[in-house]
Amino acid sequence: MRVAKSSPNQKGQSLIEVAISLPVILLILLGAFDIGMALFSYSVLRESAQEGALYGSFNPRNKAEIENRARNIQPRKPGEVFSSPVDLLSKENVRVDVSAIGAACQGVTNGAANSIQVKVTFKYPILFPFIGRFLGSNRVEISSVSSSIILQPPCQ
Repeated sequence: MRVAKSSPNQKGQSLIEVAISLPVILLILLGAFDIGMALFSYSVLRESAQEGALYGSFNPRNKAEIENRARNIQPRKPGEVFSSPVDLLSKENVRVDVSAIGAACQGVTNGAANSIQVKVTFKYPILFPFIGRFLGSNRVEISSVSSSIILQPPCQ
């Protein structure tokens, strides 16, 4: 059996293949990381909206405390190394909207449930390079809405 000798032109072939494929692999990994962090941020937003709606079902008139409950659902303390990308205490990145659906003084009337709705919107920073140029911004708004039936009407 005869082994073919490699020519001098083929010695750098694997180095060139790595140099070409490595940036593509890193972009795919960064994109997967960015999507994962966006999904995590969405789950935090969803829990935040649910917490605000739950509190609002017992105290529908106290909009300041409903917003406070929605903002303070962070899973970690601010300033930790791997803290949540959703900084729910920053008012410039997170918006909490509280609205009552139906009459504010009644829980269920004529078979229709009066409820409180909490919408939490976050300006998620995109880490993936070059996407900001296509979207026109380096941030994408993600939001979650939750509503809950008013269990303790305030007028009684």
